[in-house]
Amino acid sequence: MPTDAYRILYDCEGCGASLRPRPGDCCVFCSYGDVLCPPIQEGGTCSQPGC
Repeated sequence: MPTDAYRILYDCEGCGASLRPRPGDCCVFCSYGDVLCPPIQEGGTCSQPGC
């Protein structure tokens, strides 16, 4: 995953669901991933709405 990446929409290849971030989260990585988005992992803040 690139260090400046975030995603606000993810289409699941397995079930076909379209995932969007939960309220208060900046991206699908922060809502559904095992790890937070790369900017937050690096100790910074995400510049996307909700961060």
